[in-house]
Amino acid sequence: MKALIGAALLTLLAGCSTQPTPEKPLGMANPASVYCVEQGGKLELRDEPAGVTGYCHLPDGRVVEEWTLYHAEQGK
Repeated sequence: MKALIGAALLTLLAGCSTQPTPEKPLGMANPASVYCVEQGGKLELRDEPAGVTGYCHLPDGRVVEEWTLYHAEQGK
C-alpha cells in the first residue's frame, strides 16, 4: 500500500514540473543587413579600427558598406 501511495505522489509531482521558457529574440535585426540579403547579397562583417563594419557583396560583384547601400537605395 505504501508503494502505491508513493508511486501516486511521484506521478503527481512529476506533473508539476516547470517547462523551460522559450528563448526570446534579443532584438530587431539590423535593417541594413536585412536589406542587403533581400537584394540577393551576402553580408561580410569586418573588424576595423572603429569597430565592426558590415559589407554587402552584391550579385553584380559590387561590395558596398551596408549602411551606404541602404541609404542610397532607400532614397530612390
